[in-house]
Amino acid sequence: MSGDQFHVHGPHDHELEHAAQHGANDRLSGRIAVITALLATVGALFSYQGGATQVDAMLAKNDAQIKKTEASNQWNYYQAKSNKQNLAELSAQIVTEDLREKYRGEVKRYETEKSKIKEDAEALEKESKQWDERSESAMHQHHRWAQATTVLQIAIGLSAIALLTRRNWLMRGVYALGTVGLLLGALAAAHI
Repeated sequence: MSGDQFHVHGPHDHELEHAAQHGANDRLSGRIAVITALLATVGALFSYQGGATQVDAMLAKNDAQIKKTEASNQWNYYQAKSNKQNLAELSAQIVTEDLREKYRGEVKRYETEKSKIKEDAEALEKESKQWDERSESAMHQHHRWAQATTVLQIAIGLSAIALLTRRNWLMRGVYALGTVGLLLGALAAAHI
């Protein structure tokens, strides 16, 4: 009250004053707020990393498929050269003597061309396999990030329950889950 005026507080004013006076001494709420904010921030970072590694895995898988297609094209080309070589070998058997050398030369040319095509196809298959392995590694890392994010989200949910129920033992669960989430994130960062 100030001066000579009469002042009446409403019921909500009384509750606000009570909360302000007693809230300053409520360390549990402060701890829960801080840990929840930290968990949410780290969880957002983990979620971003999980998405990035998933995209990396998909891009690597796409590159593997491209290389497989290129290798298949090379094997088809190899087969076409084999067919031409077979026809040249057959021709060398059934033509007159003066044309045989021409077809024998074609057989040797096709054999030489096929060895280069085979090398190229095998190299593309090897490259495809490397891209597949890279994709698998990135997917494994993505799963680790997703696990870490999920555990942190559960810890955030548990912290809300701890705040509502005012149970310290639930906060120990939040700390434990937060630690597990951080460990899973560390495993993801280490590619384990």
